[in-house]
Amino acid sequence: MAAPAVEGVAVTALRSVLLRARQAAERSGRDPGRVKVVAVSKTKPVSLIRQVYDAGHRRFGENYVQEIVNKAPQVDLSLSLSLFSDTGVPNLAMVEGVDNEKIANHLDRAVSSLGMNPLKVLVQVNTSGEASKSGIDPSGCLQLAKHVQLHCPNLVFSGLMTIGMPDYTSTPKNFKMLSDCRTEVCKALALQEEQYELSMGMSGDFEQAIEMGSTSVRVGSTIFGPRDYSKKK
Repeated sequence: MAAPAVEGVAVTALRSVLLRARQAAERSGRDPGRVKVVAVSKTKPVSLIRQVYDAGHRRFGENYVQEIVNKAPQVDLSLSLSLFSDTGVPNLAMVEGVDNEKIANHLDRAVSSLGMNPLKVLVQVNTSGEASKSGIDPSGCLQLAKHVQLHCPNLVFSGLMTIGMPDYTSTPKNFKMLSDCRTEVCKALALQEEQYELSMGMSGDFEQAIEMGSTSVRVGSTIFGPRDYSKKK
């Protein structure tokens, strides 16, 4: 009789993250089914992605266009793929890094030229005020969301995303600010707030993000291990 297969480290880590996400939702009185965990696999090999996929996970994220171009033909899987930068790569479920009208217009044209279905996008908001970080200032969030709604027929405005401070010192403030931005946008555009995403929270703060209303957390190193940038130029 063959010995049972040993579960990969990434799969074990994934199960732990999913459990912690569910518990965080329950602690805050939320439906765990309304919280998505995106496994961010940047710099990681296809073999690790497949392990997590074979364990039943279907939501993955990448930061780099070239990684998607290289990985997609090797994986050939049915999954929900988010990208955190602008691109014209087909077969995406969502782009989470739209932070100005130029990017929105570029994506709109790319989706049209590729003959893709309308692409879901999240407006990235710089809630920490760091000059080195991408994202529109909170004061411009409504105008950009309105631009996507009114002038980008090939895009579907689907919510907001943010990245907190690296040391998490202002994380509660960052998350509260994004939630307030969603309230403002949805009220101004007559949208049902609960139908729009709040993508906030990563490996170090995803539980707190969920407790503060996040609908989608982006977890990379906690699932896949430390990232290896040695092969990136």
